[in-house]
Amino acid sequence: MALRHFTPLTPHLPVLSSTPSRRLNRFSFSVMASASRKVLVPIANGTEPMEAVISIDVLRRAGADVTVASVEKQLTVEACHGVKIVADALISDCVDTVYDLVSLPGGMLGATNLRDCNTLRNIVEKQASEGRLYAAICASPAVVLGSWGLLKGKKATCYPSFMEQLSSSATTVESRVQLDGQATTSRGPGTTMEYSVTLVERLFGKEKADEVSKPLLMRSKHDDQFIVTELNKVQWTCSSEPKILVPIADGSEEMEAVMIIDVLRRAKAEVVVASVGDKLEIVASRKVKLVADMLLDEAAKLSYDLIVLPGGLGGAKAFANSETIVNLLKKQSESDKYYGAICASPALVLEPHGLLKGKKATAFPAMCDKLSDQSEAEKRVVVDGKLITSRGPGTSIEFSLAIVEKFLGREKALEIAKAMLVV
Repeated sequence: MALRHFTPLTPHLPVLSSTPSRRLNRFSFSVMASASRKVLVPIANGTEPMEAVISIDVLRRAGADVTVASVEKQLTVEACHGVKIVADALISDCVDTVYDLVSLPGGMLGATNLRDCNTLRNIVEKQASEGRLYAAICASPAVVLGSWGLLKGKKATCYPSFMEQLSSSATTVESRVQLDGQATTSRGPGTTMEYSVTLVERLFGKEKADEVSKPLLMRSKHDDQFIVTELNKVQWTCSSEPKILVPIADGSEEMEAVMIIDVLRRAKAEVVVASVGDKLEIVASRKVKLVADMLLDEAAKLSYDLIVLPGGLGGAKAFANSETIVNLLKKQSESDKYYGAICASPALVLEPHGLLKGKKATAFPAMCDKLSDQSEAEKRVVVDGKLITSRGPGTSIEFSLAIVEKFLGREKALEIAKAMLVV
């Protein structure tokens, strides 16, 4: 058995200065006393999909009423790395609604498109002037909030390459998540889950944040190393760029699907996202609407170096009931090619169809009793020969980076991890 480690950056926990902290306590009490928490997450062409989808998913897990609003002329936006997200509304539909929180995802082009939307600017400036919460991550603290003057006199953080720009409009700090008064800022894809849980705490309190974070399987300490458990080690090969099939279905876990697609496309893998349903658009487990590249029947005509299944209870059940998916996976295994799954899918799809026979695997904790061999079930990522499995949302990036490392080498995986602020 081999254990491989990714070593993270020195962590910084959220920091609050003393005066803004007193303001925060009073504000939190008033918000927690309200009947509901309405949240606006604007998206645009070029938005970083992980930052958008993770925050939407986590906030909805907490019970927030989240509106995903497009600042484009249409509901469907093309986020970074070819991920297509369908918004709930246009930003013009949101002007008369009072939100407890407005949270801006990043992405360089996405942040620029958010900044240039006057309707959104009016909403966020009103949010700030009326003393309600607003937040941004990655490029958006500098490109959007900073340029609008909404971080003046505040401590803030952002993606490292935008820190110089941010310094002209805020006091910059290198925290992973930074709070100051009504504002919350964060650094990038690798800090998004912490950022999102922090927003839950600001809206609902620490008890709810703890409740939401537990099943996410986040790392308990940010200075822990990422560990990939590998058994029966073999060299993973492909002809050029890896060709990878990622099926999605109604009920798929959107965080897991998007993180897998995003990371693998950053590595220049050729990723085909295929809908198991009868239309390209699927509604994921937390009601995020994603658009596949093609239907599964069309995708099944192609060959792949790897087939990898995201989780989500509804999505995993759809995969298990799809004769096409099961036949593809069996053919993949019989052809001595690579396959993998995360969260509920190892237990609900691979196990009952004999695709874990003689293999070590892991799965979402509540599903591990369905694995015939549970000896490695507590591990975050397990590679056994040409099979890779993992546990859930909080292990999805490690899972994806392990795939990158197996196909393209450790140096490439670390390059991507550093760019995402994972290590």
